[in-house]
Amino acid sequence: MSEVNSSKEITLIAAAAENNVLGKENQLIWHISEDLKRFKRLTQGHAVIMGRKTFESLPKALPNRINIILTRNQNYNAKDAFVAHTPEAALELAGDDPVPFIIGGGEIYSLFLPLADAIELTRVHHAFEGDAFFPEIDTSKWILSHQEKQEATDGQPYAFSYLTYKKQ
Repeated sequence: MSEVNSSKEITLIAAAAENNVLGKENQLIWHISEDLKRFKRLTQGHAVIMGRKTFESLPKALPNRINIILTRNQNYNAKDAFVAHTPEAALELAGDDPVPFIIGGGEIYSLFLPLADAIELTRVHHAFEGDAFFPEIDTSKWILSHQEKQEATDGQPYAFSYLTYKKQ
């Protein structure tokens, strides 16, 4: 794995509630327009690696990105996306992209966390009920290098923070 990883900065990008909830029934629970714009800005032109359920929750493959789906299903095919069956194969499909993004869901984040170099986390300052979770960030292995808080507004009922973590 270290060969595949050596020239890449593998980055997990997610929005998670205070209790690490990512979503429920394969859907996002909240809609934060600014966060979606940030996600698009950061991932545009890069490879995005996701699980099958995350891909199927999207209306279509994400434009201007290399879409890579990680699934155990050997017969899975998807329009405008590559399919991989191991994290190593998914990273190989990212080609020479120096910053492939891992975009979910919960199982995929857990799988890639030990391989990741950075985490771009939008922490939604509220607890939600859900069935998909972001893994716990071990602060002995990860350093918070940047944070930016956004207050709740009339149009956006939840305060949230952009948090950037780097592996120690």
